Amino acid sequence: MITLINTRRSVRRWTADGVSDPDIRDILEAAMNAPSAGNEQAWQFVVLRGTTVNDYVAINRNCPPGAPVGILVCGDLLAQKYDGYHLYDCCAAIQNILLAAHAKGLGAVWTAVFPTSVDAIHQLLGLPDYIVPVGFVPIGVPAGAPPAYVSRYDEAKVHDGKW
Repeated sequence: MITLINTRRSVRRWTADGVSDPDIRDILEAAMNAPSAGNEQAWQFVVLRGTTVNDYVAINRNCPPGAPVGILVCGDLLAQKYDGYHLYDCCAAIQNILLAAHAKGLGAVWTAVFPTSVDAIHQLLGLPDYIVPVGFVPIGVPAGAPPAYVSRYDEAKVHDGKW
């Protein structure tokens, strides 16, 4: 697990190869096994494929084009027990998506949802008002080899007991 975590890198270029439905299901199961505030699991997932991924990228332009699949991770305001904590739940789920994709030999990148894009995303995907898009993860077979592993550990960022 430590090697998996340490070797995961953001992938922004993919081949045209698809991602299988069983792989998507496994990735979503990993997402739904993330920790959540009070076990509220205040998340919903929208799987986008093909032209719908392109339509999403055209709206929320920080997402690199070309992924065959993407997962929009959304907060469910009706499911949250603690106001605003859906954001933390979704972020933990996104990290699990990234790790699960990497474990399957796929490449993914976490992209933010721009606040200025939320209304258009709601319209494109028919999201209810109580669903808040938090992040989008495009996924596919990486085009090219990932960079060689280099440790990012930085002792200067560790404070033991006090600053």
